Amino acid sequence: MAVPKRRMSRANTRSRRSQWKAKAVQTVACPQCRSPKLPHAACTVCGTYNGRQVLEV
Repeated sequence: MAVPKRRMSRANTRSRRSQWKAKAVQTVACPQCRSPKLPHAACTVCGTYNGRQVLEV
């Protein structure tokens, strides 16, 4: 099993961890009611997806 020969420095550890970022949730405007919704998902406000009514609200 591979084991590190030397301890990783604090600068190297922190520069590696600097890429761990939380991203904001991407939203798109619903083409029917213009409210923000998740992409590739039915709108929770009007219940449409891909121009069709798929949910009863």
